[in-house]
Amino acid sequence: MRLVHRRSLLAGALAVATLVGAGGLATSASAAAGCRVTYTVSSQWNGGFGANVAVTNLGDPLNGWQLTWSFTAGQQVTQYWNGTATQNGGRVTVGNTTWNAALGTGASAAFGFNGSWNGVSNPAPTDFALNGTPCTGGTTTPTAPTTPTPGTPPPTTPPPTPTTPPPSSTPLPTPSTTPSGAEATIVPDPSWTCGRSAGIVPPARGRLVLRATAQLGAIRDVGLTQYGHRRILDIRGGTITGGRINGTILTGGLDLELTLGNGATELEQVAILRTNDGTLIYLRSCGVAPAGDSTVRIVPDFEAPNSSAYAWLNTGTYAGTRTVDTATNTLHLAVYDVSGVTPADPRVQLTDPAGVANQSWDCATGSGTRGAAVFTETVTLGASVSIGASKRGTRNIIPITGGTVTGRVTGTVLPGGADYQLIGATSTLDARYVLSTDDRELILVRNCGAFGRLVPTFEARAAGPYAFLNANTWLSSDPGSAQGGVSITFYERR
Repeated sequence: MRLVHRRSLLAGALAVATLVGAGGLATSASAAAGCRVTYTVSSQWNGGFGANVAVTNLGDPLNGWQLTWSFTAGQQVTQYWNGTATQNGGRVTVGNTTWNAALGTGASAAFGFNGSWNGVSNPAPTDFALNGTPCTGGTTTPTAPTTPTPGTPPPTTPPPTPTTPPPSSTPLPTPSTTPSGAEATIVPDPSWTCGRSAGIVPPARGRLVLRATAQLGAIRDVGLTQYGHRRILDIRGGTITGGRINGTILTGGLDLELTLGNGATELEQVAILRTNDGTLIYLRSCGVAPAGDSTVRIVPDFEAPNSSAYAWLNTGTYAGTRTVDTATNTLHLAVYDVSGVTPADPRVQLTDPAGVANQSWDCATGSGTRGAAVFTETVTLGASVSIGASKRGTRNIIPITGGTVTGRVTGTVLPGGADYQLIGATSTLDARYVLSTDDRELILVRNCGAFGRLVPTFEARAAGPYAFLNANTWLSSDPGSAQGGVSITFYERR
């Protein structure tokens, strides 16, 4: 399947008709009508896609709006944010929320959604209409009739309605509809702060440290899990350039992208860097993005050998950006030293959807004893690489190259990811990888903790046959020796 870059599908339109405003129905003789729409596919995967829509009112002010369009290839809206959506057949209607109902002349509103498609084609809609007016990019001001109907008062134009900012409990509009954009301080939700609860500053206000281009292998779509929509990007190599650091990116990294139900993004990324003099560096980044923004604001954390020429990376304060180009199957990073840059206005506050479980940055914990065995993995491994003594201990990375799964889950261990174990006073395993079941479901695995106290977490499709794994009720054996690698068994926790 060909993945479509988010900038490759744009559709727009403009027109004339009746509009619904604060004063009720405005006749064609009383209100200028017009609109423009930008429809952008932000990501696409096998059977699904994400899209962002921005509608601009080119006519008289509105207080209450509905945007309609028709899908022509069987697409279905499955999740939406910053609007209220209904669908009847191919016909989609999106209405305003309480905080973005006012749409003055020249003002825009933006919303987004996830959808499904049939895997054959996913054409952009072309028949957008705002309150019944086709959106073609211009306006028409109807002329009042020269002879009004007897006994009927002349029509009036509804007065402009002042824009009311959304309440703090409501997710803010996308950056494209706020004054902040790339220059805003992004304040993460408290469940995923990236260590910057006061906000992640605009990276370009700092000093550029490096740029990196990573070549991607598979882009794997797990689907809607207990946390949101999960995609896994397999890092298969790449290059890094900078004033003080140049080198390559090794195979064995993962980019774990989570799209929440309100359209915001939470990101975790692990990568292995090798400088031109052979020094190995471990990079783990946390990131967030508001709904509709394809550029993720990241907070990188480096572990370089204390004895190396790159030990300065261990003590800096960094922020950066991460973007994905599906046309070239590459991932791009820019990292800046933002020491001394303090969070300031404008700010974009991110809020996770209510009633949905939050993913965790740290290892899961749990007590109890082992119950029944659930499944066993035999995992093949590549040659380990060691970062050496760094700020947290000695990081030892063992790439995962494949394997098999037997038991209540049967299938294979996909190549990619690694055990990013930390050797120190208390040695900790932290393995990240993906299972592919015999019935073609994907399961993201994180098996983490000290030896003898490993607690695994799983992410499987919430509506799929392995959703039972999403409960945090499991224990893991320590890795045991097996041909070409290790064997691990997972158990119910009592």
